[in-house]
Amino acid sequence: MKQGNQSMVQEFILIGFSSFPDLQVPLFVVFSIMYLAILAGNIIIIVMIRRESSLHIPMYFFLAMLSSSEICYTFTIIPYMLVNLLREKATISFVGCAIQMYIFLGFACTNCLLLVVMGYDRYVCICKPLHYPVLMNQRLCTKLVVFSVTGGFLISAVYSYSVFSVPYCGPNKIIHFLCDIAPLLDLACARNYIGEILIFLFSFLVIVFSFLLILLSYILILNTILKIPTAEGKRKAFSTCASHLIVVVVHFGCASIIHLRPQSNCTLTEDMFISITYTLVTPLLNPVVYSLKNKDVQVALKKSLGRSTCARKI
Repeated sequence: MKQGNQSMVQEFILIGFSSFPDLQVPLFVVFSIMYLAILAGNIIIIVMIRRESSLHIPMYFFLAMLSSSEICYTFTIIPYMLVNLLREKATISFVGCAIQMYIFLGFACTNCLLLVVMGYDRYVCICKPLHYPVLMNQRLCTKLVVFSVTGGFLISAVYSYSVFSVPYCGPNKIIHFLCDIAPLLDLACARNYIGEILIFLFSFLVIVFSFLLILLSYILILNTILKIPTAEGKRKAFSTCASHLIVVVVHFGCASIIHLRPQSNCTLTEDMFISITYTLVTPLLNPVVYSLKNKDVQVALKKSLGRSTCARKI
């Protein structure tokens, strides 16, 4: 199609929740409460790790970075989604749509890479405990975080360019509450086969390859744990990994369902509801799981609450 014959789309209409007009206000209330819980939970994790010297180890440094990334990820999507729930017509400009996709996919990819780094940290801690302080020094930890953020946003740049390099000259109604890959490509006037191949390859790289690296880490960890002579020692070693494992399963499970299943087996509406889980539940799961399953965090939280109570009494 020639460029001269196209009337390019200037804005998109997000119609994700427009099919449920009677539920928009209740959804606004529920999603608002969940968003506040996400912010509170992740901020508490970050502040607590910063304040408690007992948590100044690589494992919790990476957890604080993951919580920071989750806050930024949700901030890119949820406030605008909440506003749109109260509007008659939810619109977003073409440029705004591209910016939203680039930022939220950047942080989503960053989260995947940070989970890989956290898996490697658990491997070094359990399998090479004597070398752990030397191998996982502050300089390396900082480099791993910088690599995760840089890699995440470089991959997001490939996604965004592949999606927005095709012409949009007709329909502009996105069956979603955000600017995601599948619903946007469904509106394109032409196919970018190379771009779609790149999107799939990078999705495979980020999701499957990252998950395989984490799986390899846990195979080596399990092999080491089985060699521990006492049941208490095995339980203690595994307990340091339980929280990370739960977050990994939910995070990569939702991501693989959205980005790796065949397009013929899914609908855009199904993807939207799965995205709600990925956008709201997964970021909330991070502080909840680490608070309930991790004894170090529980002890630090009790100490912080104890100090706050004492300060009020004084």
